[in-house]
Amino acid sequence: MKVENAVRPGDEQLKTFFERAGTDRDGPVVMVNLLKFRDRAAYPDGRDAHLSGLEAYLRYGAEVSKIVAKLGGRMVYSGTVDGLMLGEVGELWDQVALVEYPSRAAFLEMVMSPEYHAIEVHREAGLAGQLNIGTRQARIV
Repeated sequence: MKVENAVRPGDEQLKTFFERAGTDRDGPVVMVNLLKFRDRAAYPDGRDAHLSGLEAYLRYGAEVSKIVAKLGGRMVYSGTVDGLMLGEVGELWDQVALVEYPSRAAFLEMVMSPEYHAIEVHREAGLAGQLNIGTRQARIV
């Protein structure tokens, strides 16, 4: 299994993820966010260079949670990664966040909104990379 952190999705990833948006196959989705922060925030205009990547990302988190709630979603869980019990990766992520959206269409509405575009500068300034995994509820036991 190849694991590669990214800050922005590729075109094919976007197409595949949003194929179900607005169709009868759309439904609740929980996004699993594996977050790796920069040591120092990296804003394009050089501002706030004294902030850590986590501090910049927290600015994003405070605002994005409001947008998520307006769309009927919710922040399910966030926590600090403190170890790996099974498997192996070159480097652990710093935090994990689970965010539930009523649908992929709602997620798409969020990322296309002017409110989101106004705050994503903090996300990009704070993140060294991320995995963002879309999940649907399923029984495994």
